[in-house]
Amino acid sequence: MAPVRTTFAIVVAIAAISISMAVFSYFFFFKTTTSTLPTNNKKKPRNGVVDAIGNTPLIRINSLSEATGCEILGKCEFLNPGGSVKDRVAVKIIEEALESGDLAPGGVVTEGSAGSTAISLATVAPAFGCKCHVVIPDDVAIEKSQILEALGATVERVRPVSITHTHHYVNVARRQALEADELAAKTKKASQVDGKDLDQMNGCTPDQQKEYPGFLSHCSGGFFADQFENLANFRAHYEGTGPEIWEQTGGSLDAFVAAAGTGGTVAGVSKFLQEKSSKIKCFLIIPPGSGLFHKVTRGVMYIKEEAEGQRLKNPFDTITEGIGINRLTQNFTMAKLDGAFRGTDKEAVEMSRFLLRNDGLFLGSSFAMNCVGAVRVAKALGPGHTITTILCDSGMRHLSKFYDAKYLSQYGLTPTATGLEFMSIK
Repeated sequence: MAPVRTTFAIVVAIAAISISMAVFSYFFFFKTTTSTLPTNNKKKPRNGVVDAIGNTPLIRINSLSEATGCEILGKCEFLNPGGSVKDRVAVKIIEEALESGDLAPGGVVTEGSAGSTAISLATVAPAFGCKCHVVIPDDVAIEKSQILEALGATVERVRPVSITHTHHYVNVARRQALEADELAAKTKKASQVDGKDLDQMNGCTPDQQKEYPGFLSHCSGGFFADQFENLANFRAHYEGTGPEIWEQTGGSLDAFVAAAGTGGTVAGVSKFLQEKSSKIKCFLIIPPGSGLFHKVTRGVMYIKEEAEGQRLKNPFDTITEGIGINRLTQNFTMAKLDGAFRGTDKEAVEMSRFLLRNDGLFLGSSFAMNCVGAVRVAKALGPGHTITTILCDSGMRHLSKFYDAKYLSQYGLTPTATGLEFMSIK
């Protein structure tokens, strides 16, 4: 019987050792893995639509990176709730206006816009308890006005004229904000004179509703967003977009390039990045019809067409929308730029189709021009550099013009390229 007892003892000992090893391994493994994994795997829900704006992904544009030998990265601003980079600006403008008292709670925000800023304002204004009235040129893609109306904004389309003209869309929007303020003041004064509460509708008396149709019937006051001159635009990118790019690249960045509409994006991002590292070069890409190329490269605001009296009535002599200004704005003067490149409408059209075929990126016109700029910079710097640009908005807002075959054919812009030969890359 001794051998049986010995064998049984050995089995028990082996089992005890095995159990001990298993327990040790479990606790060792659990401790090791939990110490290396994030302590909070669940991201907290963002607080409403406003909190969902920003912190957009930075992606590698594979086709352009492989073709140039550079790392070309795009900030996916089209993924913001309102569909564009202008969401950041809209929030910053409204927040600062409410804080300063320039915009009264329940007031109406007015803006003159070629589309994207207006859509962003109409998207976020209700989140702040405000309304939105937009004045846009009547030659912008019709779907932009349709989107604005669907968002609840009131839309006024005017013919495109020079910024010096009283009926320029920006000047009309500014004037209407003043009229809304005047009406609010009259309503307040009438209420004080009567010494009693008036039977009001949307803050106005029924008589005022009849006298002032549409957005002017909202008597809490008006605020002109003034995206071109309001430095909240610049601050939105200096405090938000720029730091995000720096963090997402780990500071390993050689160049940044973007077009200018108001100038806020290129100014805010360029100033922030160059303050972080003077080695980062920042560039402007300029569509036809803008004198900013000579302003950046030679210090003089000038375009040949304007000097020769050939300039069209539309200050934006390009099919790209929202970029190509031909004046200096307060936002643009904040930019820190090392140079500028020119882009053409044909290059923007071809680039949009190339990236759709090769990367699945459905680009808006300014988005496409920025990518033209990224390739220009890559060719200038040579292989091995990291270049970032802004992917402003998607092609969904450009179907009736930038993606309309008949419209493009009228201007000789029908896309024909099969590769990047339009950028002199084989």
